[in-house]
Amino acid sequence: MLFSMLRFVFVCLIATLFLSPVAQASDANSSSSQIQPLAIESIILDIATKGATTVAVGERGHVFILNGEKEGLWTQVLTPTQAHLTKVLFITPELGWAVGHDATIIHTIDAGLTWQLQMSSPEIEKPLMDILFFDELNGVAIGAYGLFYRTSDGGQTWLGEYHEELLFEEDVSYLAELKAEDEALYLSERSALLPHFNRLNVLSNGQLIMVGELGLVAVSDNQGKQWTKVDFIYEGSLFNTIQLNNTIFVMGLRGHIFQTDLDMGSWKEVKLPVESTINGALPNNDGGLVLVGNAGVIIDVPAQGESKIIHQRQGENLVAINQDPQGHIWVAGTKGLFELK
Repeated sequence: MLFSMLRFVFVCLIATLFLSPVAQASDANSSSSQIQPLAIESIILDIATKGATTVAVGERGHVFILNGEKEGLWTQVLTPTQAHLTKVLFITPELGWAVGHDATIIHTIDAGLTWQLQMSSPEIEKPLMDILFFDELNGVAIGAYGLFYRTSDGGQTWLGEYHEELLFEEDVSYLAELKAEDEALYLSERSALLPHFNRLNVLSNGQLIMVGELGLVAVSDNQGKQWTKVDFIYEGSLFNTIQLNNTIFVMGLRGHIFQTDLDMGSWKEVKLPVESTINGALPNNDGGLVLVGNAGVIIDVPAQGESKIIHQRQGENLVAINQDPQGHIWVAGTKGLFELK
């Protein structure tokens, strides 16, 4: 019952922030995105910066590039999809990928000016939520209901993986019994039992950390080929993780954010002045963090002292925050992009 209730909360959040993947299934990848004058004010879900390149992505396949010569000018470019894009990554200023609904993956080799479709599976009606590359050839993408894909050729081919080690013990037994009795039902059930995988990060010790639904915190020593669950103190969904010096932070529903050191032996909750879901984080100038979340909250979490709200935008949810090469801080959410002054 707890599993079902928390999963329902996650689905409601996805509906609020990312819209429904089912609604996009019929036409999400049947044509390219469209250049729209007001697209910059629509839902934008992530911002990535690498070198001189800054790119933002959002609903209906929208991609925007920040013009480095004209301060604050974002330009929309065409993409080969209308699927909502949830995350964007650049490993060099030229090479980048974005992922989104309908298990969509698109790729650029020219700093976001043009994009090619690498993968799309509208029939599974599940979003990818994050992507991580270890080098120009090897990477992984993760998403809802345990979606996990790996490439070893720069994304020309993506192969699915099923990480049974992240199932609950009772689900492992259930699936084993079901496989012996009904192969078709086994495959159907298996695709829905893993938690949502929401965010990946590489730690300074080389480990991968992944966070997700039902308080999932897992680590890997071999680029995600095998995962180990971390004993964690919270059962709500986690949407992001970031390392700051030797401290790891994970954050998610209802203003919950926790910190630990690299051995993850014990966790401490960081007190926030709100109970809004926290979606994004950026290191600030004093060794702390700036957080963004639902209800338009922007929160300063200093290295020492109490956290405080530094800005709040009514009527919108804030999803991502990043800094461009000129030092300007940009925030993305349900009403587009704005610069944090």
